[in-house]
Amino acid sequence: MRILLIDDTAQKLGRLKTALSEAGFEVIEESGLVIDLPKRVEVLCPDVILIDSESPGRDVLAQVVQVSRDQPRPIVLFTDEQDPGVMRQAIRSGVSAYIVAGIQAARLQPILDVALARFESDQALRAQLHEREAQLAERKRIELAKGLLMKMKGCNEEEAYTLMRRQAMSRQQKLIQVAEQIIAMQDMLGAN
Repeated sequence: MRILLIDDTAQKLGRLKTALSEAGFEVIEESGLVIDLPKRVEVLCPDVILIDSESPGRDVLAQVVQVSRDQPRPIVLFTDEQDPGVMRQAIRSGVSAYIVAGIQAARLQPILDVALARFESDQALRAQLHEREAQLAERKRIELAKGLLMKMKGCNEEEAYTLMRRQAMSRQQKLIQVAEQIIAMQDMLGAN
């Protein structure tokens, strides 16, 4: 497992790196938080990002949001900050696990396992949501095409749907493809 370690705890410099080494993990880079995290993630392609911060600031969380949106990875935040508001903000930003007070080598594997499981679960939910949104958008386009066909042919909804299905089956196309053709034809004819 390739781990990108971000450490801004000057007085405790290296506590997480030492714990990771003791637990047998490969740390591909250790950086301070003055780096461009999205760029480092793009260049290094880590499996997991670990952030060791006394109290995560807005800059850190903004970079976490950007990474979570553009290059999703499990992100574990080790911190001394116990404020529930900061914790909620970190989780909303894309942190998979928020660990307060203490880093022990023996705890790292279970923490990473939980972070990976939560990340995978979140990604599956996001994919499901994206699929549902695409289905809804497709359904709206089919309904629009059906309405246009009803106007053009002077038929009812069931007849319009049957005409679209027949067209799709005869051309071996999906219903959405036929719907898009009807909409495009209407746009072209309406433009003249």
